[in-house]
Amino acid sequence: MLIKNLKDCPEFTAGDNSLLREIFHPDKTALDIAYSLAHATVKPGRKTIPHTLKAAEVYYIIQGKALMHIGSGSAELIAPCAVYIPPDATQYIENTGPSDLIFLCIVEPPWRPELEKILKS
Repeated sequence: MLIKNLKDCPEFTAGDNSLLREIFHPDKTALDIAYSLAHATVKPGRKTIPHTLKAAEVYYIIQGKALMHIGSGSAELIAPCAVYIPPDATQYIENTGPSDLIFLCIVEPPWRPELEKILKS
């Protein structure tokens, strides 16, 4: 059994400018999983940098309100909800609420730097 406490996962600024904590990744644990799981935070009034990922991704919104941009479409997200992001889609998320936007990122196959392309800052 492997249990991880979020406070034990180091926080860092991801390439898209979100604050990220990797929870489970097959390259960093002995787990035989085909996905990665991370905890992300976007501060009020901030947004991530548009980017693409060569993997399917799901955001599960735990807290907050956001505007999700995927390709040419946009939709409001209010916790709790989930959104599917197809591979190679241009994406970014804006925190439109007064508190931190907190969500889980599930990426399959697992996130790796070579799968992500940051489009502009």
